[in-house]
Amino acid sequence: MRPDPFLWFVAGEESGDARAFEVMSAIRDLRPAVRFGGAGGGRMQSLCNAAFDPWIQRAAVVGLWDVLKNYGYFRAKFQHHLGSIFKLQPDAVVFVDYPGFNLRLARALRQKGYSGKILHYISPQVWAWNRGRIPRMARILDLMICVFPFEAPMYEASGLHTVFVGHPLLESLAREKTGVAREAGLLGLFPGSREREVRRIFPVMLEAARILSKKNPALRFESAAGPGRAAMMRKLAEGSPVRILENGAHSLMQRATAGLVCSGTATLEAAFFGLPYALVYKTAWLTFEVGRRLVDVDALGIVNILNNYLVNPPPDPRLPAKSAPHIVREFIQNEASPEALAAEAQRLLEDSKAGEKLSADLARIVSVLQGDGAARRAAQALLEALPA
Repeated sequence: MRPDPFLWFVAGEESGDARAFEVMSAIRDLRPAVRFGGAGGGRMQSLCNAAFDPWIQRAAVVGLWDVLKNYGYFRAKFQHHLGSIFKLQPDAVVFVDYPGFNLRLARALRQKGYSGKILHYISPQVWAWNRGRIPRMARILDLMICVFPFEAPMYEASGLHTVFVGHPLLESLAREKTGVAREAGLLGLFPGSREREVRRIFPVMLEAARILSKKNPALRFESAAGPGRAAMMRKLAEGSPVRILENGAHSLMQRATAGLVCSGTATLEAAFFGLPYALVYKTAWLTFEVGRRLVDVDALGIVNILNNYLVNPPPDPRLPAKSAPHIVREFIQNEASPEALAAEAQRLLEDSKAGEKLSADLARIVSVLQGDGAARRAAQALLEALPA
């Protein structure tokens, strides 16, 4: 490995920016002279001492329609990133999640003869939508770093060197545990962080809260708005019994008796904090119909997917796990009606035994993810993969 390694990180979403920042910080602790460049968000940029493109606010699109609308932008960025990498010649490019863009860029680098290492941090969920891509990924990547334990055997079976490091999100969440007691009769609403998600999902959650409030006026409802979303959510919530908080999602997950949570990173966060919750998701019709035909799992939530692998591990790691009963109930598209959400929220708020069992099941799932020390293990794996 060269004395002062130069690593180029590419992330395209806020969660990727956070995970990249953690592992970059851990790398700098291990190798203080390391240089960073790339593309991502503000946290990553704070550690970079080479060229950097702060593109995340525009790059973090949701769904097929948004990608198509922004095709020209992504095509231009693709060429820009490709040119920057070949001009500056980092020792390695580290792609952080964001597979639609990153895997294409990785393939282009390999085809055009990039001489450095091509590494991927946080495995894309191809096990859900296209397992056939794994052998192709093995031909273009030098290392895959996984955060879920069932992923490593799957990639190794195709000849791709893979390291399971645990989930770094849990490591960061551990610092936010307060030990506060849950507040009886408090329902937390978590409609996502992206504007399009909030506009689709929050109104349904609000209507569910209205239904519950009419049945039991003593219930309380709070929702934590992500960065820049508070004003919009307060306007949507006018006339409802829901109180809007600025940020504070992790605190609310620890105070609430139950929650309704948009599918995504927040469901794993809620699981870590032991919040009894139901998963909610609504998206554009076209995106849903395309996704429904591609996805090869019986669950949307990562907790339920992990449970499948724990209960029914496949005999061949290249095969999906068989279905197991869902731990977290999922309400997707038309099933995510205000009446259905209100009924499930009422069950979790009023049935203490059901809530306690769900919390225990969530703790069992979270325990296999080995969050403590995950970022440092990932940093070590990336440094060991660099050219000698």
